[in-house]
Amino acid sequence: MKFQVDRDVMAEAVSWASRSLPTKSTNPLLTGLHIVADRDGIVLSGSDADVSARVNLSANVAEAGTILVPGRLLADITRSLPSSDIDVAVEGPRATITCGRSSFTIPTMPVTEYPPLPNMPEISGTVSGSEFANAIAQVFVAASRDETLPAFTGIKVDVEGSLITLAATDRYRLAIRELEWSPTQTNLTTNALVPAKFLSDTAKSLATSELVSLAFASINEGIVGVEGAGRQTTSRMLAADFPKYRSLLPSESSSVAQVSTASLAEAVKRVALVLDREQPVKITFTATEAIVTGGGGSGDIAQAQEYVECTTTGDEISIAFNPGFLQDGLNAIDAPVAVISMTAPAKPAVITGASDMDAQPQDEFKYLLMPIRQP
Repeated sequence: MKFQVDRDVMAEAVSWASRSLPTKSTNPLLTGLHIVADRDGIVLSGSDADVSARVNLSANVAEAGTILVPGRLLADITRSLPSSDIDVAVEGPRATITCGRSSFTIPTMPVTEYPPLPNMPEISGTVSGSEFANAIAQVFVAASRDETLPAFTGIKVDVEGSLITLAATDRYRLAIRELEWSPTQTNLTTNALVPAKFLSDTAKSLATSELVSLAFASINEGIVGVEGAGRQTTSRMLAADFPKYRSLLPSESSSVAQVSTASLAEAVKRVALVLDREQPVKITFTATEAIVTGGGGSGDIAQAQEYVECTTTGDEISIAFNPGFLQDGLNAIDAPVAVISMTAPAKPAVITGASDMDAQPQDEFKYLLMPIRQP
């Protein structure tokens, strides 16, 4: 097996494919990167048994062949090489990698024992790469990082015709984003609970793609696939029950505040400087301003207070939030004006975005945040 490929192209592809490799595994072969070279170029692939990644590369192939090499070692080597052509040659159980005046010889692994990667499901539809990346980023902030609660580490993907609804929650906040796409069947209806980290990493890597293809296998098969820019990746769905999130959204509100997103985020950030880790930030919404306070309570505890202009319709209300969760929501709405709809100090608030103070809320993204009860 012999081929020549551009170093920058190879390094980027190996780095992307090796993300799916496990750091530790009961099957050492899964730490390897599978490389197939033929007259069409080369295909790099890897898997940790749950997530798989494939990438196609253009290359000058002198001798076709298939090898399995230590994936992370190959990633480290290609990343460190100078910007030039890489020559790869395999003789017996070793592969030689040459670039300029640099040369490495690494062992190969038994390729015949490498387990087959899961097949990519049939394409279900396409969506803009940038819109997909933005939508996933908005809901990813609300996904739990606690692996002991698998249902909350995923993003729920509900498909109804040309509309995808994404949802994520960690039990303290809920993010919902609606996204238009082009399904292969206008009556397509499906749902999947997909690992949030998989979707986040994949969406980021394909953000510059004009179109990204999504593929949903049946629930029994339990596989979801994403493809774009010559890259293809799959993941097993999470076998867990996601909460019935639509019922959590309040049907009405007694107070609606409109405030500059950036101004409120900066005020919360400054007030949080005096707070201990578990302390909330309290906001009193009046007709014309939001009063942000935190800390205090005794003479030796720091306290901070900020005033931010806002317009509140309805009742004056004081409500307390986890400052980090609140900032996540303000950053996620991706709009100059935050619209905060509230019912009572102990009931969840819903944050949406608007283009200006007089505009209607942009309902395609909602961020529901549970308040912290005050003594």
